[in-house]
Amino acid sequence: MTPDQDARTRAPSAAPAAPVVKCLVWDLDDTLWDGVVLENDDPEPFPEALETLSALDKRGILHAAASRSEHSAVTRHLTDRGLDDWFCAVRVGWGAKSGALRQIADTLNIGLDTLAFVDNDPAERAEVEAALPMVRCYPADEVGRLPDRPEFQPEQVTEEASRRRALYRTEWRRREAEEEFGEDRQAFLASLDLVMRLRPATEDDLARAGELTVRTHQLNSTGLTYDADELRALSASPDHQVRVARLSDRFGDYGIIGLAVTELTPSDSVLRLMLMSCRVASRGVGGVLLNHLVREALTEGRRPVAHFVPTDVNRNMLVTLRFAGYRPVATEEGRMVLAVDQDRPAPEHQGHTRVITGAE
Repeated sequence: MTPDQDARTRAPSAAPAAPVVKCLVWDLDDTLWDGVVLENDDPEPFPEALETLSALDKRGILHAAASRSEHSAVTRHLTDRGLDDWFCAVRVGWGAKSGALRQIADTLNIGLDTLAFVDNDPAERAEVEAALPMVRCYPADEVGRLPDRPEFQPEQVTEEASRRRALYRTEWRRREAEEEFGEDRQAFLASLDLVMRLRPATEDDLARAGELTVRTHQLNSTGLTYDADELRALSASPDHQVRVARLSDRFGDYGIIGLAVTELTPSDSVLRLMLMSCRVASRGVGGVLLNHLVREALTEGRRPVAHFVPTDVNRNMLVTLRFAGYRPVATEEGRMVLAVDQDRPAPEHQGHTRVITGAE
């Protein structure tokens, strides 16, 4: 059985397991630290909390905070205790914790089903569980045991994962710059000097590429997952291309944010899997990558074809495919088959992103 034949037999399950946690949201008073900031305490962090912060961070799991308190007092205490750098989002106020979690998921551009929440107050946990049943909740006395739970153990821990917090904190600086442009989003995107580097996956890329297939849901064309061994086999196949996309801008490097697995036939260039990290969904780079793949296929005399398997969350990928000129032509084994008319391709549109191909 060829790697591609094997891939065709593996459709996504109807009831997938809950995804690995991408972000742990912490209550602060009496959860992260031993005391209450507004009661004039100078609370120290619990030792087991510090250990969990570090252990999860090394696995690429982000941290955020949702606290009932005064924002200035809490952020000052986080800074004074040297804790502020651990957190990629902080929401402090007097509203419902569920509202804070929604804001955090939106800020980090991740699904609510990838959030976890830890709080010492059972009433706060109950409010979140009722409003957001997809969010996993834990009492504060379990903080030290969270790293041992399977939902906090990604299948792959890559170098990219260990830098995830830094990448998200860089994204904060981008958001601050975006606010300066107000509603003129196109001017903001033009100011970023976005560059996408598309190249064949190397041995060092395989673990990160496999991680992307597991972590990425909203911008995933088929929902198939590949581990490093499967991607290695496809990379070695003369009839397949496995390529990774890396993105950078004037603020720094986003890291590897995209993956394309293509089968080449004498007549067609078949996109078996294309995905983009949710972190860059707002940059419009999914369309840029598809546009490049379409032009490349047409230049080589092949018809651009793509497979799409709908899920509960990947409708945006279908929209992106349609804007790139792909149109439905058939249904095979539960997959939608789309193709670009070679005589009438969609107009080329690179947006604000420059594409560089080949080895770095």
